[in-house]
This record gives sequence, C-alpha cells and structure tokens, in this order.
Amino acid sequence: ASAVVTFMRTFGMDEPMGCYNDIEKTDAFVLWGANMAEMHPILWSRISDRRLSDNKVRVVVLSTFEHRSFELADTPIIFKPQSDLAILNYIANYIIQNDKVNWDFVNKHTKFKRGETDIGYGLRPEHPIQAKAKNAKTAGKMYDSDFEEFKKIVAPYTLEEAHRISGMPKEQLELLAKMYADPNQNLVSYWTMGFNQHTRGVWVNHMMYNVHLLTGKIAKPGCGPFSLTGQPSACGTAREVGTFIHRLPADMLVANPQHREIVEKAWKLPKGTIPTELGYHAVAQSRALKDGKMNILWQMCTNNMQGGPNINEETFPGWRSPENFIVVSDPYPSASAVSADLILPTCMWVEKEGGYGNAERRTQLWRQQVKGPGESRSDLWQLVEFSKYFKIEEVWEEELIAQMPEYRGKTLYDVLYLNGQIDKYQVPTDVPGYINDEADHFGFYLQKGLFEEYANFGRGHGHDLADFETYHQTRGLRWPVVDGKETLWRYREGYDPYVKPGEDVAFYGYPDKKAVILGVPYEPPAEVPDQEYDLWLCTGRVLEHWHTGTMTRRVPELHRAFPNNLVWMHPTDAKKRGLRHGDKIKIISRRGEMVSNLDTRGRNKCPEGLIFTTFFDAGQLINKTTLDATDPISFETDFKKCAVKVVKA
Repeated sequence: ASAVVTFMRTFGMDEPMGCYNDIEKTDAFVLWGANMAEMHPILWSRISDRRLSDNKVRVVVLSTFEHRSFELADTPIIFKPQSDLAILNYIANYIIQNDKVNWDFVNKHTKFKRGETDIGYGLRPEHPIQAKAKNAKTAGKMYDSDFEEFKKIVAPYTLEEAHRISGMPKEQLELLAKMYADPNQNLVSYWTMGFNQHTRGVWVNHMMYNVHLLTGKIAKPGCGPFSLTGQPSACGTAREVGTFIHRLPADMLVANPQHREIVEKAWKLPKGTIPTELGYHAVAQSRALKDGKMNILWQMCTNNMQGGPNINEETFPGWRSPENFIVVSDPYPSASAVSADLILPTCMWVEKEGGYGNAERRTQLWRQQVKGPGESRSDLWQLVEFSKYFKIEEVWEEELIAQMPEYRGKTLYDVLYLNGQIDKYQVPTDVPGYINDEADHFGFYLQKGLFEEYANFGRGHGHDLADFETYHQTRGLRWPVVDGKETLWRYREGYDPYVKPGEDVAFYGYPDKKAVILGVPYEPPAEVPDQEYDLWLCTGRVLEHWHTGTMTRRVPELHRAFPNNLVWMHPTDAKKRGLRHGDKIKIISRRGEMVSNLDTRGRNKCPEGLIFTTFFDAGQLINKTTLDATDPISFETDFKKCAVKVVKA
C-alpha cells in the first residue's frame, strides 16, 4: 500500500502523526482527490461544522471531477489525472523561491534524499510499457542528497509548467501554494485512494510530506498531512499486526534479520522459521495463478474477482484453471465466492469477538453480540482450526526441528497456540450474557492471548498499547498509550512521551530522529487517451455502497437509493458521441468492456475528456476494463486512470 510504504520511508514508522482532533483546531482543509462527503461522512460532518461555524476557515477540494465535497469548497479545483505530482512539486518550488522554508525545522528535523526515476509501472516485464523502464529493478532506491539537489529537482515546476501539466488556473495554483507557505495558517491535508491507487502513489505521498516538512506544518494541533486510508481497520488488521507480505508486527520487517529473530523468539519458533523471501502481492497472485506458479489461493473476506484490476486477462484465467484450487471465506456469495472451488461461510464482525484499528491510530475492541448463522465460523476460528491439520514434520525442514526437538510429533496448533502464552487466559465470568464461540471451541480466551502477544511487540518501542481489559472500558485509545494516557500528536514534545524534553520534534522511527524529504519528478501515467481510446476512466465509490457491494447491496434502503451502477460523463462529450442522459452505453478499453447507463446530470460532474464510474455492482464489472498498472514500490494498483472509449450499446 502506497500510504504504508511512504510512512515507513519518510518517518521510519507507519501511520499518521495527527488525529481527528485536528479538525476542530485547523484553519484550512485541503482535500487531495478525497470525496469525504461520501466516503467519510461522519468526519465530513465535523469538517462542515468547523467551516460553517467560522468564516475564517477555508476548504479547498482538488479532484479530477466534481463531486459532493465540492458543495462546501471555498476553492474547488479540477486537475488532470496524474498531475498532482506536478502541482506538489510546484508548491515545494514556490516555498523555496519565496523564502518560506522553515529553516530551523528543516535543519533540525529533516534530511534530503533523491528517488530513483524511470521506474516503470508494475506491469508484466514483457509488457511494452514496462520493458522501456530503465530502473524497474531498483524502483524503491533512495540516494543521499541535500537541499541544493532537491531545489534543482523541483525548479522546473514553475507556475507556467504546473499550469500546463495540470490544467489548473494559475490563480488557483498560486492560492494553494500561498496557503502552504503561510507560516501563520494552520492547515491539514487529507487524501485517500486518489493518491494511493496511483502508479506513483509512493512519490505523491512523499511530495505531500515534503511541503509539510519544508514549512514545519506537521505533528502539531491543527497542522499535518493525514492519509485517511486504513479507517475500516486496514490500519489495525493489516498494517499494525503485520499481515502484508513484507511486514511483521509493530512496524517490523521481514527483510530485517533482527526483526525476524525478535518475532521468532516471541513466538517460540526455531531461528530461520520465518522465510526471507517475500510472497506474492495481490496483483502478482493473480498473475502467478494464471501462469501456474501458484496453485492454491485462500482469500478471506475480500473480493478480488470483482475488485481486482484487469480481471478478464489476469484474474479470471487463474481462478478458473482446473490446475488451481481457490478457497474463499466470506459471509456472502460474492463474485469471488461463486468463482471459488470451496466456500467457507464466515461470521460477520458482530458474530465474533475482535479488535479494530482505524486511521488515527485508535484501537478498539468489542465483544461478540450474536451467534453466527448455520455452520458459519469466524475467520479467526478457521485459521486456528486449520493449524491442527499439520504436523511439524510436514511443514518444517529437519534443521528447524533439530533446534527444538520437543516440537517433534506436534501440530502447528500445539506450537503456535498451546504455547503457554496464547492459551493462558480464560474468558471473564462477570460479564452478563457473555458469549465467545472461539473460547468455547478451543478452551481458552484466544482473543486476549493473541492481543497480549501482539501488544508486547510494540510496548517500549513507540507502538505501546494498553492492556486488553482497558479497551473494553473505553471507546478506544490512540497509540502509543503510555502510563494509561493516549497520544494525540506523535513526534511532538509535550504530546508524545517518546519525545524527550528539549527535543521539540523527534521523528524517532529513524535512529537520527529525522524525516526524509524526497526529491522526485513528475512522470506520466502508464496509459493516456489517444485517437481511438479518447477518454480517461476514473473509478471509485458512492455514498450508498461500500467497495464491491457484497453487504450494502443487501440493505434494502441502500439498494433502493442506488440500485445499479452508472457512468458519469460531461454533456458535451455525450453530445459528440450521439448519446443522451439515461442511454445504455458500452465502455471499451484495450482489455475488456462493460455495459451501463449514462448519467450527465447527477451528483458527479466530470470535465470534458473524463468519465467516472463505480465498482460496487457485480452486474457491471468495470474492472474488466481497468489496467493492472501498479506502483512499482508499493504494488498498489492505479484504478484512477486508464484510456477507454464509450459507444451506444
């Protein structure tokens, strides 16, 4: 994920330094491609309240098309796809040229790096676009640099050049740059998938941090860059506990030998158990299934057959190959579930006990509320029960077993869960109506054991969590939690207990406590409109439906409000093609096509040359048309730009 990788590269630690309290303390909000009115409606209500209760507060909304968040914008801005790179480099250049660099902050708390360029687009090596890339194999490399070299990198991005690349009016570019440059204006930057689902997602995240670091507008109340990604527990479920292919718990990395040793020791495993070679990322999994390099996939509670890119060419062939075996755990018959060889009916969140970590580092726990229907089981139950089927001799080499011969003849379940750590707790007896299906089945308080084992990795290392019971007595706490007190603003003296007296700011993810300012240029997208495929396609969501709609389309009120997907187009583009509002149309790319209905009057208003549509509708698989271009550093797919044509169906 682009947000994750860039946090780690910039600060040496993942997740935002600020919190949602910034909303009530800032003077300005800048939304970079984020439609918070529909995607984060609760947060948007707080932003609306802040803006409407103080006329000095300003809201700037940037996007490639007009959406509902524009209704509150003091400065609504439309820019061309991919040009956010040029806009941010222009802002950095403006700050330098107008002597607005906060030199005290920069000298004390930052260091400069230069990024590798011409890094490709994460496509298959034989793809003509990918084959041209000179530095695809070293895409993530950063070189030591200095301010003078950074100044040269951003110097070409003048007002004129930024206007040419972005299509933004010059007065809007200058206004935006002045807001970031003004030392007296508190400002928060918000972004989501417009930045992150981007072939240069890591770069554009870096550029966002660059302007905040150059001005010192970071890690203090009302000021900071804030990636809204991870709000629905992607922070907790994926990032914090380490389920990415390159991650281990609490920001530790598979590639780091010391980190592997720490984790192996905590899990009571022989040294060398954790593989050093990374597994396949999501897009690579589809390619590996298609190519026969991987033959088994277990997908849990996600929907890649509908939500993945270029599904016609890269996903469907591997999923339906008779040589492969696909398992899907899901509560609903999603597109992935009905394409699988085996479906495991899975409990919903209220049907199990669990934990949640959101975008502001807030950890929350909950109790099981009801029992799951039929023979459904939680994802946790499935994984732990599955471990009973493997004897150590079946999964470990003899040299590993020789280090811990006492494990011989045992199952993975015995080693991982009956280890004196996970199984040492019992469920509470003083909670009225308490139910815990996993505890009933396994005979111990599995959730508490797992939580405390995980929490020990971060305690004392800037990732401290409170004890398990505390989270059942609060509405959540933002880590690090030290001496029972949560941290609202990380890296800032007076707020973060890991910043020592007199340090003021300490980006302690790195030994030198300095954040990285990275110099990288604008590079064009993988695919652009041409004479045949003459329109940009951008995909995203609407208020009523979450992602692929497996849950929200089953809510009658939401289905009635928005029953089927639509395609939004500028009226002039429609007229040029002999189309009218409501027409049945066909979107066609180099990879596939989709039939839908045209909307030229609705909530989303596209500029000429771009269309927008969603991916919630299983009857309209827009990802048959999208390109599987990914950021070559983060491996996150760009769903926001590819070339298509539209004809009457």
